[in-house]
Amino acid sequence: MNTPFVHLHVHTQYSMLDGAIRLGDLIAKTQSYGMDAVAVTDHGAMYGALEFYTKANKAGVKPLVGCEFYISETDHLVHNKSAGHNFHIVLLAMNETGYRNLMKLASIAQTAGFYYRPRIDRKLLFAHQEGLLALTACLHGEIPWTITHQGLDKAKEKALGLQQVFGDRLYFEIQENGIPEQRTVNDGLLELGNDLGIKVVATNDCHYLNQDESYAHEVLLCIQTSKTINDPNRFRFSTDELYFKSPDVMAKQFSYCPEALANTLEVADRCNLELEFNENHFPIFPVPENESLESLFEKACRDGLDTRLEHLRSLQEVLPELEQQYRDRLEMEIKVIQEMGFSGYFLIVADFINWAKSQKIPVGPGRGSGAGSLAAFCMSITDIDPIPYGLLFERFLNVERVSMPDFDVDFCKERRDEVIDYVRRKYGGDDHVAQIVAYGSMKARAVLRDVGRVLEVPLPVVDRIAKLVPDELKITLKKAIDKESRLRDAMQQDPAVRELLKVAQTLEGLSRHKSTHAAGVVVSPKAMVEYLPVCVGSKKEILTQFDMKYTEMTGLIKFDFLGLKTLTVIDRALKLIELDIGTWIDLSKIAMDDQRTYDLLCAGNSLGVFQLESDGMRELLVKMAPEQFTDLIALVALYRPGPLDSGMVDQFVETKHGRRPPEYPLPQIKAVLKETYGVIVYQEQVMKISNILASYSLGDADILRRAMGKKIPEVMEEERGKFMAGAEGNNIPKEKAAYVFDLMAKFAGYGFNKSHSAAYA
Repeated sequence: MNTPFVHLHVHTQYSMLDGAIRLGDLIAKTQSYGMDAVAVTDHGAMYGALEFYTKANKAGVKPLVGCEFYISETDHLVHNKSAGHNFHIVLLAMNETGYRNLMKLASIAQTAGFYYRPRIDRKLLFAHQEGLLALTACLHGEIPWTITHQGLDKAKEKALGLQQVFGDRLYFEIQENGIPEQRTVNDGLLELGNDLGIKVVATNDCHYLNQDESYAHEVLLCIQTSKTINDPNRFRFSTDELYFKSPDVMAKQFSYCPEALANTLEVADRCNLELEFNENHFPIFPVPENESLESLFEKACRDGLDTRLEHLRSLQEVLPELEQQYRDRLEMEIKVIQEMGFSGYFLIVADFINWAKSQKIPVGPGRGSGAGSLAAFCMSITDIDPIPYGLLFERFLNVERVSMPDFDVDFCKERRDEVIDYVRRKYGGDDHVAQIVAYGSMKARAVLRDVGRVLEVPLPVVDRIAKLVPDELKITLKKAIDKESRLRDAMQQDPAVRELLKVAQTLEGLSRHKSTHAAGVVVSPKAMVEYLPVCVGSKKEILTQFDMKYTEMTGLIKFDFLGLKTLTVIDRALKLIELDIGTWIDLSKIAMDDQRTYDLLCAGNSLGVFQLESDGMRELLVKMAPEQFTDLIALVALYRPGPLDSGMVDQFVETKHGRRPPEYPLPQIKAVLKETYGVIVYQEQVMKISNILASYSLGDADILRRAMGKKIPEVMEEERGKFMAGAEGNNIPKEKAAYVFDLMAKFAGYGFNKSHSAAYA
């Protein structure tokens, strides 16, 4: 370590409504002080642990992953006042074993142990102590509290109990925070340390980054406790010293005990957590004896294709000569899916979808790029036949760019939870199935209202100021003040408004609460706590403590269960029709070319129709006058800000109605662009054009499509060279090839996933 001190006790925004430190700011501050390492020890949870670990490592700062636990004086399962005190203890992971023990303790605290606070007890602590360093925490730690309330002799007994378990992994925390009792505790800990051979470390129990943020932190505590700043009985910290102090400040404050600073380096040196996330952890799908995932998957696909083809024959929608195209495409998909190791994933998704259908739970036809998979269609995961609409499997799974498949599945909003319960029962209950957490942050208007209430700013004033914040996505208060002169005027004229905005800017963006992600569910092969910590949601459902991004990083497989109101409405309508006429309408047998339906759509009569009900969409329906299903697919793809603003939509409409001729730069790609009247609407068209003109494999074409969407200059130049070389090999004139590449690059940013558009149409 090159620094004379490391912070070992720090609370971030994930100590919700208590810590006011953003992880990015913490890491930047650590670097600015020349520190090599820093700890995060949020209260009773590891919500931000993996985010911190990842960001700190990326910045070249050593992450010390920890947690400040509440320890019940009696038993963590006692949920009444007889449970006694909840003491604090700080635990830091020395290695992967310690990290896993932290996750288990944090999970138990947030589930079985939760009673006002997430709690563990001594028995649990001792059972999961391996790989952990223990610090005695703040004035609410058991040993500090015992010193001030019961004396040194009793504190010595407690310390000996911890020392017997942790040995030289136990450190006494001393702090210089200006609180009178802290001096008594420091003296007692130094004496006990000398007596018992327990080293001391200097910490500061940081709750905010800079000292001038202490007032904003008081406001944050008031938000947590629903108090106002002028309430004499509000919970408050009796010091403004709990900020992220520089090594110089800490050195001055602990000049009487330099070893307490040096020992922080020892602790940092002993913590060497290295995590690897380079494999996926698939749920265990039950396989009968003498079968394998691969054989089950193949059988489901081939049997499903036979069923689908039989249905298409009954509707006279497939010619015998096309059947071989279906079989060849399916065999190609089976080969790729098996090579990528995803047979089990398809079986799991098909299983819960088909169970839902067996229970008469409405299921959507599909969404996203998964609708481009014939295997998914054959297994009834989707109900979109990709062949007639030219949907590409490579847009979904690409051997050139290995990534997890991702089926987002729509269910009836009222019965979605039944499907999740089925998955929970099938794969081992709450120990193996969790929904994914989401964190709500204090956005610009919301933080103004929170802070305004605490500061007792009159509600009409707060309301007026909040309404001056521009209605823009991701608007911040700083941007709002820069854009809106009336906000600047109000700040100049009214000290209360100035204070409101100052405090609100300090707290803006901090995490305020946790909730349940709208769709995400993970299923684990071993106990969930082997991969990540869990907690409990508002409906007592088990949640991951990591958000979507960091849950996926662990390698757990995510499944998306979306609740769609439209499916509920359709189901009710079908039931009412059956009551009225005595016949159940099979939606799969409704003709896709019903003229009366198109007449209604052309008139803009689409209120209540999924994806087509907004005023703007109804106007576009009238302009476009769709005549066939492919027009509806294009409509869903085009009604977005990019195409609307770029002139693509006008070009499409004008060409469709014959008011301008379609443009086909080369005859070889006319077939690709014909259905969209010469306009590049879909990402799949970019892929097909590069395949035809420059001999890209469809896998490579998908990589080109992604590169064009991201518009990274150096990658674009590399792809341009590759495209031009491929086109030259196919005798495409150089200027024409360059024109087509530029045309694709222009529209790629607006291009839409045709598979998703077809599924939603």
